[in-house]
Amino acid sequence: MDNASTSVMQRILNKVEIWGNKLPDPAALFISLLAIVWVLSWALSGIDFNVIDPRSGQDLVINNQLAGDAMTQFFSSIVTNFSHFHPVGVVLVAMLGIGVAEYSGFINAGLRALLSVTAKWLLTPMIILIGIVSHSAVDAGYVLVIPLGGVIFYAAGRHPLAGIAAAFAGVSGGFSANFVPSALDPMLQGISQAGAQLLDPTITLNPLNNYFFTTVSSILITGLGWFITDKIVEPKLQANKLDGDLSDLPTMDPLTDKERKALRFALASIVASFVVLLVTASYETSPWRAEDGSLTSFTAPLMKSIVPLIFLLFLIPGLVYGVAIGSIKNSKQFIEGMSKAMSGMGYYLVIMFFIAQFIYAFGQSNLGILLAVKGAGFLKALALPGGVTIAGIIFLTGFINLFVGSASAKWALLAPIFIPMLMQLGISPDLAQAAYRIGDSSTNIITPLMPYFPLVVVFCQRYVKNAGIGTLTAMMLPFSVCFLIAWTLFLLAYWGLDIPLGIQASYDYAPSK
Repeated sequence: MDNASTSVMQRILNKVEIWGNKLPDPAALFISLLAIVWVLSWALSGIDFNVIDPRSGQDLVINNQLAGDAMTQFFSSIVTNFSHFHPVGVVLVAMLGIGVAEYSGFINAGLRALLSVTAKWLLTPMIILIGIVSHSAVDAGYVLVIPLGGVIFYAAGRHPLAGIAAAFAGVSGGFSANFVPSALDPMLQGISQAGAQLLDPTITLNPLNNYFFTTVSSILITGLGWFITDKIVEPKLQANKLDGDLSDLPTMDPLTDKERKALRFALASIVASFVVLLVTASYETSPWRAEDGSLTSFTAPLMKSIVPLIFLLFLIPGLVYGVAIGSIKNSKQFIEGMSKAMSGMGYYLVIMFFIAQFIYAFGQSNLGILLAVKGAGFLKALALPGGVTIAGIIFLTGFINLFVGSASAKWALLAPIFIPMLMQLGISPDLAQAAYRIGDSSTNIITPLMPYFPLVVVFCQRYVKNAGIGTLTAMMLPFSVCFLIAWTLFLLAYWGLDIPLGIQASYDYAPSK
C-alpha cells in the first residue's frame, strides 16, 4: 500500500473517530434510540405495509409502543429486561473469576511466560486465531480474549488498542470463520432447514453443511486481520496516547524462580480440572449431556455451563497461584480480587441497563422485522444473476445486522424469505446460509447496537481515557470493510471452483419431481 493511499485512509479514519466521538455517551445514545423507536412505532402503527410476518404467517403489524398498554408493560418489565439481559450475566460471572486470577498475579505471570516463547511478529495472528476459536465457547471471547489482546500487546511493547482491535476482529468480525464446530452450526442449520421445507418438505440439511468453507475462511480472516492490524490500524493508533491506569498491567520482566514454581502449580490445576471435566463428560449417561446424548447441543448442560466453567477456569488457577506465591493469604484477599474486578464494571452496567430497554422496545415494535422483510423483498424484486444475488444477500445481511444483532433471531426472520427465494433460482440452502454468515459476521464490529460493543469501549478506556464509540468504530471500520468485500469475493471464487461447502452440502438446488 503506497504512502498516498495510506494517508487518505488515515484521514478518513481520523474523521470517523472525531465524528463518532461527538456522538452522545453510549448510555445517552441508547436513551435517544429508545425515544426514536417509541415515536416511529407510533407513527407507523396505523399503516398497512402489506407484509407477512414470517414467524406467524399473519399480516405484519407495527406495535405502537406509546400506547397505554404497551407503556405499562414496558415499565413493568424494566427490571426483568435488565436482570435477564444475557450479556450482563455472562460478563459479570466471568469477570469474578478473572478478577481473582488478575489480583493474584496469575494472568500477569502467564502472559509473561507466553510472551517469552512467542515471537513478537506472531502476536497478531495468534490473537486473531484464538478469537476465532473462542466461538466454540459461546460468548467467552468477548469477556476473555478481547481484554487479553490489549494486555498482551501492552506487555509486548505494542499499542494495547491494536491488540483489542485484533482480538475483536477475530472474536466478532470472524464469527463465522471457525475450524472448530460449535453450537452455532446446528442452530443455523435448523433454521435453514425449516426455511427450505417451506418450499420442499422432503429436504434435509447437515449441521456441518458449511464446515469446509468456515474452516478455510479462518485462514482468510486471520491473514486479512493480521495485515490490517499491523499495516493500517496500529500505525494510526500511535496518535492515541496511553493515559489510563496502567500500574497493574504486566511487564516483560523475566519470571522469578518463585513465580515459575507457582505458575507450574496453577497450570497443573487447570490440567487437573480439564481431566475431571473430560472424565465426567465421557460416558453416555453423563449429566453433562443432553437427553439425546449430545455434548454440543444448546440443551446440553455442558453448553449451558460454559460461562460458569470459564469462571472456574480462572478462579481455580488464580487461587492456586495466589496461595503459592503469597499474594492471597486469607479469604479477605480472595474476595478483594473479585470486588476489584466488579468495581470497574459500573459504567458497563449503566450502559447495559439502557441497551436492554432499547432492545425490548425495538423487538416489541416489530420495526426490525419490517426492515428485514422489506429489504429481502426488494432484493428478490431485482431478479439479479445468481452471483450478484448472493453478493446482494451478503451486503443486505450486513446492513440489517447494524440494527438486529442476534445471529439466530436475524436468520429466523430472513431464512423463510431468502432460502425459498434462492431455491426457486436454483441456489441451494447451503450456499444461502454461507452467504448469510458472511454478512452477519462482517459488520458486528462497527455497530454500537451489538450488546458487547460498549464493553469493548470500556476495555479501550482502560488505556486511553477519552476512547469512545468513534475511537472503536474507526479502529474496526477497516476490518469490517475488508472482511465484507474480500470474504464475499472469496465465497464467489469458492463457488466458481466448485469446492465443497461442507458435509453433504451442495451449491445447486433441483426441485424433486
